[in-house]
Amino acid sequence: MTLEEVHGQEAVVESADRMHSAGKALHELLTSAQRQGCLTVGVYESAKVMNVDPDNVTFCILAADEIDEGDIALQIHFTLIQAFCCENDINIVRLNDTEKLAEILGSAEESGEPKDLHCILVTNPSEDAWKDPALEELGLFCEESRSVNDWVPSITLPE
Repeated sequence: MTLEEVHGQEAVVESADRMHSAGKALHELLTSAQRQGCLTVGVYESAKVMNVDPDNVTFCILAADEIDEGDIALQIHFTLIQAFCCENDINIVRLNDTEKLAEILGSAEESGEPKDLHCILVTNPSEDAWKDPALEELGLFCEESRSVNDWVPSITLPE
């Protein structure tokens, strides 16, 4: 085995550990933010918040399953949201499992309507910066991903 092969295997293990750690942090962030009332759920609701008060948005999650990948309108919304987040220094990730997301956040509104879980924003509850270890860990994950030109990294939620 060559030195390059050994380093390549180490990088794969490190990447998997990093991804698992980010998935756990995302799960913690979502539950914590939901408890504090700091989540905005839905593409249109998120767009409204970003338009009115972009400085209070601290993190963005774009979620889509394989079925959603063919939805051109949704992909256009994602492109616009990604551009807005990059322009306003908002960390953003992709998530490929809306079912796990629905388990964490609940899948229906109080009215019985299904929730639009395609875009989720984490916002600050007040002028004071919200300090959450999971949010800081995800910020570092996004920063590391950008350093290798992965501007919108994908995360997998833990089982």
